[in-house]
Amino acid sequence: MKKWMIIAVGIIVVVLVLGLAKDLIVKVAVESGAQIVTGLKMKIGTFRVGVINTLVDIRNLRIMNPPNFKDKIMLNMPQVYVDYDLWAIFGGKVHLTDTRINMKEFIVVKNEKGELNLDSLKVVQAQKKGAKKPDETGAKAPQIQIDKLRLKIGKVLYKDYSRGGEPSVREFNVNIDEEYTNITNPYTLVSLIVVKALMNTSIAGLANFDLEGLQGSVSDQMASAHKVAAETTKKAQEAATQATKAASEATGALSDMFKNPFGGGK
Repeated sequence: MKKWMIIAVGIIVVVLVLGLAKDLIVKVAVESGAQIVTGLKMKIGTFRVGVINTLVDIRNLRIMNPPNFKDKIMLNMPQVYVDYDLWAIFGGKVHLTDTRINMKEFIVVKNEKGELNLDSLKVVQAQKKGAKKPDETGAKAPQIQIDKLRLKIGKVLYKDYSRGGEPSVREFNVNIDEEYTNITNPYTLVSLIVVKALMNTSIAGLANFDLEGLQGSVSDQMASAHKVAAETTKKAQEAATQATKAASEATGALSDMFKNPFGGGK
């Protein structure tokens, strides 16, 4: 075998090995990090990491309920897209430059004993204990930096089994599609998802859930989202105004041309 062929094969093998190692590192980081932060198990359908680039495409991600709930799933996310900093992960910090969470359903459940699945989340447990953040109660979360987050939530369901028999079910189509920046705490991310999913529904009242406490912990991020939305609207309005002006000028020019097609005088 020629020397250049040996070198080429060697490079391919190294790239494949690094790609597999990177998949394993990122997958373990995602799974362990999610369980540490939420306190719940996570299941992933498919997990694809770019061999050369740092793009991660996660499909059918589900956050599971505790065993004492008939409904197995709390959060159903058909797709999570992440662009990350690999070297930061080697250094023990999760740095996500771009994150997109597409959540189909958020399912809030009260079981036969009157227990609420939301109460199993570490951010909620910390709130009840009076801790400012969950790591003050002994849970150590990984360091995280999310530069930009795009959060989409389709609908929220509330199932109440506490009266026995078939559960009463309420469905809320919240249709959230918002962008946030500079999230530096994984517990803030969890709180933000819970708050945005529930704040425009009546679930907090129906389930006797204290939503206001979590709202206070994500007020900065929510203000940032409104700012981004306002800036996006302003830019769209400016673009529309410029387009209208350009169209008007073009119409005027065409009108003049047809009035005087040869460019001469009267």
